[in-house]
Amino acid sequence: MRTWPVQDAKARFSELLETCLKHGPQLVTKRGSDAAVLVPIEEWRRLRGGPARTLKELLLSEEGRGDLNIPARGKHPRRPTPRFD
Repeated sequence: MRTWPVQDAKARFSELLETCLKHGPQLVTKRGSDAAVLVPIEEWRRLRGGPARTLKELLLSEEGRGDLNIPARGKHPRRPTPRFD
């Protein structure tokens, strides 16, 4: 992955885009720190995955959602209920 300072990326965007399409993701830095990555659209779609499911679809699905970890009750006796006379 090639690194492009933001000034070069702005000035030579067409070259940045062509390099991305031919050689894969390109890193853009701002003041020496990683700022963004330009990726081909096919890779972006693959990374994003399918459309996100709605909460309704998730709750109505037949898939398991995981086990509930309910801790066992303690063996200590319960405190007595306070009396208010």
